[in-house]
Amino acid sequence: MSSPEGRRAALYLVMAQIPPGKVISYGELAALAGLGRAARWVGRTLSQLPDDTRLPWHRVLGAGGRLSLPVGSPSGDEQRARLRDEGLTVRNNRVDMRHHGWRPMEING
Repeated sequence: MSSPEGRRAALYLVMAQIPPGKVISYGELAALAGLGRAARWVGRTLSQLPDDTRLPWHRVLGAGGRLSLPVGSPSGDEQRARLRDEGLTVRNNRVDMRHHGWRPMEING
C-alpha cells in the first residue's frame, strides 16, 4: 500500500467505522489502517479533509486522549461540540481513552 491514494483509502475505511461516543488516537488509527507508525501523516491527512466531509474526524485525538486542535479555533470548537453531543466529557483538553477509546479487536462481554 505505497500509493498515496491507497494509504488514504485505507485510513478513510477504518476511520468511517469509529462509532459515535468512541475515540481513537492518530497512532492507533494509523496502525489499524495498516500504515505502521504514521500518526503525524494521519494528522496531516485529516487536516486536509474538505469541510463537508462525512468522516468522523472529530473522533481522532492525540496520544492519551489529548485534543490537538486549539481551544477557540473554529475546528477545535467544532470538535469539542461534536464530542460533547456524542456524550463524551472533555476535561483538561482530554477525553478519557480508557472509557471512550475504540478498540475494535476486543471482544465485548
